[in-house]
Amino acid sequence: MTYKHGLIDIGSNTIRLVIYEYKKGRGFKQVENVKVAARLRNYLSKEGMLTAKGIYTLLDTLKTFGVIIKHQQLPHVTCVATATIRQAANAKEVLDLVKKETGFSIQLLSEYEEAYYGFVAVIHSTSIEEAITIDIGGGSTEVTYFRNRELVQYHSFPFGALSLRLQFVKGNIPTAEEKVKIRDFLIRYFHAVPWLLNRQVPIVAIGGSARSMVQVHQGFIHYPLAGLHQYEMNLADILHVKSAIGSLSYHNLQKLDRLSKDRADTILPAIEVFQSLYETVNATRFILSRKGLREGVLFKEASDANIQPMYPDVIQQSFQEIMEEFEINKDYVKQLTRTAIMIFQHLKEQGPVDLKEDDLALLIKAAQVYDIGEYIDAESSSQHTFYVLANRTIDGISHKERLKLALVSSYKGKSSFRQYVAPFKKWLTKKEQKKVQLLGAVLKIADGLHATKRNIIQHIDMKSDENTVTIKLLCTKTFRPEQYQAEKQKKHLEKVVEKNIVLEFAKL
Repeated sequence: MTYKHGLIDIGSNTIRLVIYEYKKGRGFKQVENVKVAARLRNYLSKEGMLTAKGIYTLLDTLKTFGVIIKHQQLPHVTCVATATIRQAANAKEVLDLVKKETGFSIQLLSEYEEAYYGFVAVIHSTSIEEAITIDIGGGSTEVTYFRNRELVQYHSFPFGALSLRLQFVKGNIPTAEEKVKIRDFLIRYFHAVPWLLNRQVPIVAIGGSARSMVQVHQGFIHYPLAGLHQYEMNLADILHVKSAIGSLSYHNLQKLDRLSKDRADTILPAIEVFQSLYETVNATRFILSRKGLREGVLFKEASDANIQPMYPDVIQQSFQEIMEEFEINKDYVKQLTRTAIMIFQHLKEQGPVDLKEDDLALLIKAAQVYDIGEYIDAESSSQHTFYVLANRTIDGISHKERLKLALVSSYKGKSSFRQYVAPFKKWLTKKEQKKVQLLGAVLKIADGLHATKRNIIQHIDMKSDENTVTIKLLCTKTFRPEQYQAEKQKKHLEKVVEKNIVLEFAKL
């Protein structure tokens, strides 16, 4: 089943049309994203009315989107609006006029709905159990607190990145004095919400301001992986970005790599928000979620239509989507996983490396996507496997976990491992690197034991002495091809455990 769904998000800073494509087994994929920096917040009068110019900007943008929607032949489009329209004194007149002029029925989200959909997006795209979420819009800021992946608290603050600039900044970027005023203002608001104080949990940030800060930070440190989703920062990282761009002129800020020009005047007020909240919560880390309000609305509608469950196993769903996309043989994955687990358990009991349950979980994940680069090119499958997994967004696992997964699934020996891990040596201790090589070697030999994919390995036993590991394999059928391949691959395991490996095959 394949279908497309359009979603229009009318924000205080930008208006977007995002088109998603859904394929059974692969979930939703964004296929088009059209953005207009309409800045409707600028068109709210002192009396709280959306001015005629603001209404014209809104209608003109929606009519343009209507042309795109007609061209794409979208069967269903959802249109939502947030703070600026919600706060406008003439909101009803605006909604009626939009319906009359464009045909779009705008769903005006309440403060709770705006916060709730952000929470839904985080739950659907991360495996975090407890956190504070923050979504800085142009005119409001929504925060939630969830525990055990259930919403506990929410609050909507009457300020956003654009409204803070309009309220406190006389020029294009804040002066030192204006920054102090913004911080004092923010601290006063945040400290008035008791459940935020000293919560000591991660902050998961949503929205364009958070994306911009992360992109700038990645550029500053020459981050070696692709992808923003689930990128982690600490308070020192936030202060680094604040200090580095705070000294730039507005002209130079507009030219800064990885910062959209239309964010140049709002990025500094937004960073003040992130810093103030981080300190209020006494957060353990700051994590970006690429999925936000729009995806939250989409996930909720998909759940209501029984397309996908409301609270999925995020990691399992992510791997299911990869397996579908790369046409991975699921029966073979079961065979490979079963054999790899048997070898792992014996090594855990008597091997030279201290293996834990987390290592087993990594091995099982890696087996599901083992050598997926073969789908692209068999001759360079290891390189493709590493690149795809290391640089692909995989919902539910951190960037470091993604790197380890890529190293295990692509493992073909110490030489290539050293090449792949070179840019990331500071990420992994020597002990972690050895474990990754061990798990990769286990998968290599397990793959050899299934050379013909007949699933002939019935039982594995292992014994070890000072110099030798003997692996006894009981097979249900003739085993010559499997024996040949396993003998070829055992050298990888020998190098990691630093012992000779003897394979003893026997037929039941």
